[in-house]
Amino acid sequence: MTLLKHEIKMNLKSILIWAISVGGLCAGCILLFESLEESMKEMTDAYSDMGAFSAALGMDKLSISTMEGFYGTEIALMFALGGAMFAAMTGAAMLSKEEEGHTCEFLATLPLGRGRIFFWKYAAVVLLVLLFNLMTVLLILAGFAGAGEMLDGKTFVLYHGAQLIMQLEVGSICFLISALSKKKQIGACLGFAMVLYIGDLMCRVIPDLEGLKYVTPYYFSNGADIFASGEVQWGMAAAALVVMVLSVVAAAVVYQKKDLAS
Repeated sequence: MTLLKHEIKMNLKSILIWAISVGGLCAGCILLFESLEESMKEMTDAYSDMGAFSAALGMDKLSISTMEGFYGTEIALMFALGGAMFAAMTGAAMLSKEEEGHTCEFLATLPLGRGRIFFWKYAAVVLLVLLFNLMTVLLILAGFAGAGEMLDGKTFVLYHGAQLIMQLEVGSICFLISALSKKKQIGACLGFAMVLYIGDLMCRVIPDLEGLKYVTPYYFSNGADIFASGEVQWGMAAAALVVMVLSVVAAAVVYQKKDLAS
């Protein structure tokens, strides 16, 4: 538990910056929607005729002239990218920073075995992602309160629940990368999060690449899909949880066998 508290304290500044940036941006867009509503109505017809571009951004399912459509396409995109990047960055640094910073020897002096160190490190990743989501959602709800509007509660919860699963999957894969590397691979993991998003775009606009939807977690957590249907593709969400578990198990095996002294 001491190690968990230490990690939360060390990452407090980072999580505040990310949560305020992403949540504040989303809340600001919600507050601006009323002033943009008329121009959004004019843009809706233009976007609906843009074929593949409309499909990629979900504008063939939702109208951005409504708060639900605006949130499900524009704001959901900002939240998804920001959340995935935060999860990727957090997972990427959690283990490898000890080797890069030559603090493995200090960890070895603690009355903790590798198994417990690994457990509390991963627990820190999960808790940081949960705290990020809590803070950003509170800011978003504050934005809705300020705008005097609110979306359907069930759909809102489904969307953010799917986003949480997506972020934990990305964070867990990057946690595995952290276990494999002796240096923080933050840049590579941020790039990985972006490649997954590009994969989601490509599978929506290129029929031959439709199979990518089974690879990228952005697909089942897509805001436009969830707000348009009111449902989450739970089969894909369950597959994401399996990938998350397998990534953590693989990371545990690597970490137990790794020579931390080199």
